[in-house]
Amino acid sequence: MKKSITLFTIAGMFTFAACGGPSAEETAAAEKATQDSLTAVAAQATADSMAVIEAATAAAAQATADSMAAAQAAAAEAEAAAKSKPAAKASKTPVQKKVEEAKKAVQGRG
Repeated sequence: MKKSITLFTIAGMFTFAACGGPSAEETAAAEKATQDSLTAVAAQATADSMAVIEAATAAAAQATADSMAAAQAAAAEAEAAAKSKPAAKASKTPVQKKVEEAKKAVQGRG
C-alpha cells in the first residue's frame, strides 16, 4: 500500500510540474495577438481621425461656398434694386423747411 501511495504521489507531482504554465510558443503567440490587436486599434483610430478631419474640411468649404453665393445674390439684388428704382428724396427736417420758407419769402426783395 505504501508503494502505491508513493507511486501516485510521484505521478501527481510530475503531472503538476508538466502543467505548470504556458510554453514559450504559447507566450509568443499571445504577445503577437496582443500586438496585432493594438496595431488594428491604432489603425482604426487613425482612420477615424482622418474621416473627422475630412468632414470638417468639407463642411468649412461648403460654408465658404454658401457665404460667397449669399454675398453674390445680395449684390445682384442690390444692383437690380438700384436700376429699377430712382433714389428717394430725403425728407426735410422742420428747421430745413423753415429756412426754405424764409428764402422764398425774401426772394426778389433786395
